[in-house]
Amino acid sequence: MRFDVLGSLRVVRGETELDLGFPQQRALLGLLLVHTGRSVRMTEIVDVLWPGQPPASARNVVRRYVGALRRLLEPELPPRAPGRRLLSRTGGYLLEADTDEVDLLCFRDLTRQGMRAAATARPEEAVRHFADALALWRGPVATGIPAATRAHLHFAAVEREFVRTAQMAADAALLCGRSEQVLPALRRAAVREPLDEALHARLVLSLAACGLQAEALTAYEDVRRDLAAQLGVPPGPELGAAHARVLRQEVRPAGRDTSPVWPRPPEPFVRPAQLPPDLAVFTGRSAELKTLSALADATATTGHVPSTVLISGMPGVGKTALAVHWAHRAADRFPDGQLHVDLGGFDPRRSALEPAEALRQLLAALGVPAQRMPQGVDALAGLYRGLLAGRRLLVLLDGAAGTEQLRPLLPASPGCLTVVTSRNALPDLIATGAHPLRLDLPSAADARAALARRIGSARVTAEPGAVEEIVARCGRLPLALAVVAARATSRRDFPLAALAAELRAWHGSLDALSSAKGTADVRTAFDCSYRTLSARSARLFRLLPQHTGPFVTAGAAAALADLPVREARALLGELAEAHLVTEAVPGRYALHDLLRAFATELTA
Repeated sequence: MRFDVLGSLRVVRGETELDLGFPQQRALLGLLLVHTGRSVRMTEIVDVLWPGQPPASARNVVRRYVGALRRLLEPELPPRAPGRRLLSRTGGYLLEADTDEVDLLCFRDLTRQGMRAAATARPEEAVRHFADALALWRGPVATGIPAATRAHLHFAAVEREFVRTAQMAADAALLCGRSEQVLPALRRAAVREPLDEALHARLVLSLAACGLQAEALTAYEDVRRDLAAQLGVPPGPELGAAHARVLRQEVRPAGRDTSPVWPRPPEPFVRPAQLPPDLAVFTGRSAELKTLSALADATATTGHVPSTVLISGMPGVGKTALAVHWAHRAADRFPDGQLHVDLGGFDPRRSALEPAEALRQLLAALGVPAQRMPQGVDALAGLYRGLLAGRRLLVLLDGAAGTEQLRPLLPASPGCLTVVTSRNALPDLIATGAHPLRLDLPSAADARAALARRIGSARVTAEPGAVEEIVARCGRLPLALAVVAARATSRRDFPLAALAAELRAWHGSLDALSSAKGTADVRTAFDCSYRTLSARSARLFRLLPQHTGPFVTAGAAAALADLPVREARALLGELAEAHLVTEAVPGRYALHDLLRAFATELTA
């Protein structure tokens, strides 16, 4: 069996090319192929096959397509047998194939071999592997599926792999005088990415290295004109430096060009180091730190697609603290620096940052002067992604309000890792391939350790009973524990039992967990999330404390709010996406004790 996706989508069994059926069925196969060996969630499939509003029957249609593809790929498969090609996974499907059966997997394997050869100063071998990889591309990825589907991020990311490999091939070829071997692929890549300055800089140098100096100068003029017309900016220093080298005839045709090829980005690209200070008292979260490190390792070793991690959870659970702490630990894995933007999605003091302003902050951090920044979000995003092309950065986007705020800020460069924090679950972002990392409450042991780190282990050891009560009355919420720990630190002469008694006296109220300024306390944190709810879900949230059981179902919520069950279920889903309730098991929702107290206050 042979699967081709780098060009026309094809499946060949022996000598026979298979009929892949309806366009959307072909699109489903293409989506599974670009993720061969990885489960694709049903929500992602529906989002890709129906970019607009999916029909109510979308999931059933997908299941029919899956059945048809199984019969096509394994015609001898007995009815209802699972098969070995298209496998069901929890919430999605997975296509299983060997590396030599899928052209994309072969391409990636050859690219990895080229990267290893380049890293160990074997440019001739690197060029050979890169050239073999690029030769597998017969055209735009997954040609033959609907255009709206091909435009989706899943397929666009694979297209960027071709560009990335062409750039690496050009670098290796310039070092060993083999530019003619990669020039055709480099030309094709430049057509695909007409505004990628890093790519066009390599094209200009490669043309000169092949003795085509006039064409090299023409190529520079073409991209200079396009940058001016579409972005309103002149060529950056990287492309300008390539042009100057050609004019000075510093690139020797048909010979070895020993001058450096972008070992570090030229000015104005600077190596940003924007991470906020690490939390000195951070403790716990070992499983989450391990997960983040594994994702960073995968990004560094594969280098195929840009990776995004979404850390979400209820207000005050410690999302930013985790992201910043891990980012400091992992900074050395990203040699081109770290970027950080506070998007202010839930900041009580200001409105959420507009994408254009966030992009201007990112570009300024990369060394772009204000006068070189174009107008408009699309142009700013194009310049931002062009600067990141071929580089490895860690990008921390903190406090995202929604997916639309994030989309222009996500790098397109493989090797970059973006860590997003948000109080919202952002299913649209996950549907495009972001890895979800839901941050739950810490364990009781971790909560005690966090308290000890803040107020000293001696005080915690001396009053274990009071510590247990404090942890319990704070609901193990890190923000609540931090507020109490600050009070304990400022009143060192008070026993912890006195603080526990204070919390006990205020049971059912958040007054004991509030600060004088009201900017870093539990009530304010909850209120910022509550204000983002629709009027109907906000009303249901206020009613939930009237339910006395540990869990509330859609039926119980419908009875509370005098709503149809279907509508109550949708509103509970909205509250769960905002992490104001927790879906403990499917269909059963729980309300944290402190959120229950907050909801009760709203009706007082």
